[in-house]
Amino acid sequence: MRNSLPPYDLDLNPVEGIWSLLRRGWLSNVAFTTPEHLMQRVRSGLRHVQYRSHPIDGSLTETGLTISP
Repeated sequence: MRNSLPPYDLDLNPVEGIWSLLRRGWLSNVAFTTPEHLMQRVRSGLRHVQYRSHPIDGSLTETGLTISP
């Protein structure tokens, strides 16, 4: 049986940690001029996170959850 996380439980959702990094970094102090400008910054931030395991590992560790094969 596979357990799934409820979408409203922010403390157990590792994605919230990634969004927090984006909000504090690539999305902070920016006046977005167009929706495309916003999307470009989000993609840039996600690309940065994707190629570095520390933020992803930290977001998962923060939840107390583990990955099992």
